[in-house]
Amino acid sequence: MKPALIRALEGETLARPPIWFMRQAGRTLPEYRTLRETAPDFMAFCHDPEKAAEATLQPMRRFPLSAAIVFADILLLPKALGQEVWFEAGEGPRLGALPSIEALRGEVEASTARLASIGETLKLVRAQLEPDRALIGFAGAPWTVATYMLEGRGSERDAARTYAYTHPDELDALIDVLVDGTIRYLVMQANAGAQALKIFESWAENLPEDLFERIVIQPHRKIVEGLRKAGVTVPVIGFPRGAPGLVELYADRAGTNAVALDVGVSAEAGRRIQKTKTIQGSLDPLLLRAGGPALDARVDQLIEQWGDGPYVFNLGHGLLPDTPIPHIDRTIRRVVGS
Repeated sequence: MKPALIRALEGETLARPPIWFMRQAGRTLPEYRTLRETAPDFMAFCHDPEKAAEATLQPMRRFPLSAAIVFADILLLPKALGQEVWFEAGEGPRLGALPSIEALRGEVEASTARLASIGETLKLVRAQLEPDRALIGFAGAPWTVATYMLEGRGSERDAARTYAYTHPDELDALIDVLVDGTIRYLVMQANAGAQALKIFESWAENLPEDLFERIVIQPHRKIVEGLRKAGVTVPVIGFPRGAPGLVELYADRAGTNAVALDVGVSAEAGRRIQKTKTIQGSLDPLLLRAGGPALDARVDQLIEQWGDGPYVFNLGHGLLPDTPIPHIDRTIRRVVGS
């Protein structure tokens, strides 16, 4: 039985859209927080296949979701490439000094083996997940990962964008390394059981068109081409968050099967993209947290405006940690019609 999510990503219009939420694995659920306390630190948690598989499956037990997304983090790749990465409690990720491009390039092949635990997580989940529910693998997009590697933490990314202008050759070289590492990482995930793959460009906002083409569209297209060259045929979802004015350009040129839409994308833009691609999104995570009649109305509106084409119901970004569980459950059941 082909999962509904995969059918939608392949371009089929379904009577009810499949549904999953970004960041559904972890953060929100109390059972996740209990599980998280059993690992010494976040990176160790991500690399523990049994714990990460359990975190991936927890929301699937609670809710009638169409797909699970593997529990991991976009910064596992730079760590596998040799840059120091750690998480400060209450503050988020921190990264050490950026190694030389030559040093990073020399670690690309070895990086896949260092990420083998994520493949083991996928295998464990796929063995326990029902056949009609899909399993999604993912990676951070090269530009987004590069911003962390350059700035050493999450920030407004001004320094990274300035670096793109002042050191274009160096940035392009870094992105090329990340493209190569990401292709290898995603091939491994597909071989381990991922039935769809997602490229998270979390920091695509405030980029002019020429820079967006260079550091977002071109690297994504290279990743998709690399996957296909390696024999990976599963659907790929691209997520250029924060770029509603350029999302149609992305859909036309990036080569992904589906495009995830953030909160700012218009109904009309989504319908235009649907003529050639599956779309996903774009419920506001803040509205999901707020709940009430406005949430119900927006859920119905999104299904009405995009339900006549290939569509996956999702958020415009990730679940907020303090989102009430009843709001999540009510929304999912409203979408699936139960």
